[in-house]
Amino acid sequence: MVDFLIIGGGIIGLNIAIEIKKLKPNATVMVLEKEPEVGMHSSGRNSGVLHAGFYYTADSLKAKFTREGNAQMREFCYSRGLNINECGKVVVASSEKELNALEELKRRGDTNGVDLQWRSEKNIEKEYPNIKTYKKALYSPSTATVDPREVTKEFAKYAEELGVLVRYNAKYLGRADNESISINDDIIKYKKLINSAGLYADKIANDFGFSKNYTIIPFKGIYLKDSRNLSSLVTNVYPVPNLSNPFLGVHYTLTVDKEAKIGPTAIPAFWRENYRGFDNFSFKEFMQIIYYESKLFMGNSFGFRLLAIEEIKKYRESYLLNLAKKLTRNMDHSGYDRWSTPGIRAQLLDKRTLELVQDFIVEGDEKSVHILNAVSPAFTSSIPFAKWIVKKML
Repeated sequence: MVDFLIIGGGIIGLNIAIEIKKLKPNATVMVLEKEPEVGMHSSGRNSGVLHAGFYYTADSLKAKFTREGNAQMREFCYSRGLNINECGKVVVASSEKELNALEELKRRGDTNGVDLQWRSEKNIEKEYPNIKTYKKALYSPSTATVDPREVTKEFAKYAEELGVLVRYNAKYLGRADNESISINDDIIKYKKLINSAGLYADKIANDFGFSKNYTIIPFKGIYLKDSRNLSSLVTNVYPVPNLSNPFLGVHYTLTVDKEAKIGPTAIPAFWRENYRGFDNFSFKEFMQIIYYESKLFMGNSFGFRLLAIEEIKKYRESYLLNLAKKLTRNMDHSGYDRWSTPGIRAQLLDKRTLELVQDFIVEGDEKSVHILNAVSPAFTSSIPFAKWIVKKML
């Protein structure tokens, strides 16, 4: 029997294991990862951006953890010798209407204690000649980029150094009884279980009587890459987002390897690991997800119908490029000629209201804890979020 059993070796699950070990060094802690290595899903397939924490309302868990997580993740990367690109971010406006939303972002940043600086249109043109804005822009000096897969693997290494047992090729198959689960051909007993399974967190939670009001709706994200950075991108460039949904719009990302990317898409996927073609196809998942996506489409909840149509258009390179070009001037886009590895966003849907849940959601009892909604910026927030989970749990 293990003291703490964690399902899911992503960035959240690994950090929870690390925090438990720090607090209870004599406890037995095991992480179950269904793949042969960590970082093969959301934790290794995200943008790698360390967000600053100014998009979120002050009463949200995201606001609480993103600013702290940014600093703590940066400290971890430097202490472990990992690559980090301190390239910052510029958020630009395109009209008078968007200036109001830009002002709201500044208010949120100030409330959340985030360093966020105004730049005039002239200052932007002088400092970043290729970036275009209307009257003014916001500059975030603490936004940076890392290699998410490298970072996730390093957390797995750190966890093992502390004595955590990370067990690979260990797929959860179901509950065996009230204190054990089955994986592959084995039964594992536990005192406390933590479900951090990402795309499958809601399904596992159902086995324990949780996530009754929620279900995962997957969204596929891909980028168009300029591997040689012919566009001479030197910072991340973002539009003013639609604050009513959790997506940040098409933007430019400068990776830790100095590649430039345009994207991502937020295309509704039809099963949970719908990366390419019919890989990992599940008819049961397909029917369940289509059911909810059809309800969202017909009712146009939170503008889902328009969102879905808009996102499908982004499969056309020319359409995606034209959206990005609204943020820049005289930039060479000839190098954007390859699609990135797709990633899937495990977005939680509230079945009662048909709304996408924008904050972290955790449910559980004395025997199990279920992290149901750990979407962006969960990667940035992973260290303080894990500390919060462990504090609540213990």
